[in-house]
Amino acid sequence: MPKRPPKHYSQAVDFPCEVTLRAIGIVRSPYTERHGTPRQSQLSTVPSDYNPAIARIELFPDVVPAIALKDLEGFEYLWVIAWLHLNHHWNPTVMPPRGPRVRRGTLATRAPHRPNPISLSVTRILKVEAGVIHVEGIDLLDQTPVLDIKPYIPYCDAFPQAKSGYVDEAEKAVSTEDDIFGQAGHPFK
Repeated sequence: MPKRPPKHYSQAVDFPCEVTLRAIGIVRSPYTERHGTPRQSQLSTVPSDYNPAIARIELFPDVVPAIALKDLEGFEYLWVIAWLHLNHHWNPTVMPPRGPRVRRGTLATRAPHRPNPISLSVTRILKVEAGVIHVEGIDLLDQTPVLDIKPYIPYCDAFPQAKSGYVDEAEKAVSTEDDIFGQAGHPFK
């Protein structure tokens, strides 16, 4: 049997300079303004009196049928990919809220103001109902559009020994007495 020549799928269509996304759901969060909303959904050091926010991710049934959530209740965490719809501008450098007062390249930070205001956030699943995921610990404002969700899988989503550039240096400089929130950042913007 003759060997087939390799296919070049990437050359079969033009490169898309613009991408259209559709919201599949909405975040129902207690946070309604940026001030007071956590900078990260999870804390590296949790104070004894800390209570993470409880929220819901409501999926639009005309876009995502409830059956699409089948088997999700077996996972503990969930990645939420969201559109930060209130962010309309960005800068190529930003001043991170922690560490030395040095401007950093935006793409080397987790700043919400980005060329495409896409958010990647992990949250703990409390309960899965028909079209609704109840979660704990969220850093998204109420009515944030959800683009997608994916289960958190430790073997491929966690790299505990990974280097974190200037963030590692900032962590060494901050004592836990001064910053109980560790790499997760201060809970208030």
